[in-house]
Amino acid sequence: MEERLQKILAQAGIASRRAAEPIIEAGRVTVDGRVAKLGEKADPETQVIAVDGRPIGRAERHVYILLNKPTGCLSTARDDRGRRTVLDLLPEVQERVYPVGRLDNDTEGLLLITNDGALMNGLLHPRYEVEKTYVAEVTGAVTEAKLAEMRRGLLLDDGPTAPAKVRLLGHQGKTAQVEVTIHEGRNRQVRRMFSAIGCDVRALRRVRFAFLTLRGVRTGEHRALTGEELAKLRRIAGL
Repeated sequence: MEERLQKILAQAGIASRRAAEPIIEAGRVTVDGRVAKLGEKADPETQVIAVDGRPIGRAERHVYILLNKPTGCLSTARDDRGRRTVLDLLPEVQERVYPVGRLDNDTEGLLLITNDGALMNGLLHPRYEVEKTYVAEVTGAVTEAKLAEMRRGLLLDDGPTAPAKVRLLGHQGKTAQVEVTIHEGRNRQVRRMFSAIGCDVRALRRVRFAFLTLRGVRTGEHRALTGEELAKLRRIAGL
């Protein structure tokens, strides 16, 4: 069955339909060896469709998983050193899936996993400012003045951060629990933000991604997203 090339590329996880248009216009897409034109249709079952000379595979069944990642587990599809990855927690999944962003090895909590490249790219794009909420167990003097610095934005070694939403949840001995919501995705950002105000993160857990929470999902376990959740995520990702 013939479909527009934009839709075929999106279904194959190459790019969203909108992002596929400049790829086609640039002459990077071929159909049976011929440079394709924007707006034309093709049949992925009977024709060879390639991007930059590499044939795209047939559209896989899209998989959408919410995982409660434990510590000591890498947020990557594979590791050349043989270390445990999040995919080791999903032995029943046969599709080639990938984490949406990353959680550090020593950070636990909510991680989305999918093979829907268009959705992944949208959720990670800075334009949409998808919020991620963490609960940090912190040592050091956690004062309201320091939390106010985080709310205004901090200067890190890779530039200033956007203002964060920060809430002190309480103290237990010398440890404070702080909830932090950011929409950026820099490497070890929450830990570096606390370091910048003179505090040390002893434990970190992501408890929310956009509107999704870990309710009913124990550490190391996972569940499929519902149709309603997926529809909301697609809207958030500009799809």
